[in-house]
Amino acid sequence: MKSEIKVLLVDDEPHIVQFLQLGLENEGFEVKTASEGMSAVTIAKDFQPHIVILDIMMPGIDGFEVCRMLKKNGLQASVIMLTAKDEVDDRVKGLTLGADDYVIKPFSFEELLARMNARLRNQFPNMFGEVVYGPFKLDDRRREILFQNQVLVLSPTEYELLKYMILNHGIVLSKGMILDKVWGYSFQGEENIVEVYVRALRDKLKDKEHQLIRTIRGSGYRLDLP
Repeated sequence: MKSEIKVLLVDDEPHIVQFLQLGLENEGFEVKTASEGMSAVTIAKDFQPHIVILDIMMPGIDGFEVCRMLKKNGLQASVIMLTAKDEVDDRVKGLTLGADDYVIKPFSFEELLARMNARLRNQFPNMFGEVVYGPFKLDDRRREILFQNQVLVLSPTEYELLKYMILNHGIVLSKGMILDKVWGYSFQGEENIVEVYVRALRDKLKDKEHQLIRTIRGSGYRLDLP
């Protein structure tokens, strides 16, 4: 199935491009590359990728402008931005322009792959049937999550939160990241809402010992699969 998924990789650092292209092709993706922004926009028109991995700091037009142009041209791809910057303003700017996720350099290939798969399943659910992750079975077309073969009764927000955590299992998710992806970057409420919903999910999963959804002190939450 991955051979059907097209990835456009945009970065001006040859060693990063070579490393990621080799890894992604070994995972079965069809990959095209660009080393600067205008080439990326041109390639995207013909290639029509499902996902764009886009560096922010590039010569000529930067990744923010490339993202804006891609979205303006109607590209339906998910956009994951690579950046050495960990500033909130940059994250908000990218999300406002249509980016779907951020990966901060340096990063592991496994983390990027997990985020890619999460974005693909979210944006192109019809390419996926039921997907099994340990004791979880996720069917986004039916908007159902089964745990140990039992359908969980979830509110829409609980569903989105648990789906986000399952698709990013093993990755520490900060409250800010969760708010961006589940509630939206324009959410003006308190971060404590995340704690309330995590507590509700733990109750429904009978996770009294926090063995599934772990609290990483000072960092956020991580869903671990048995």
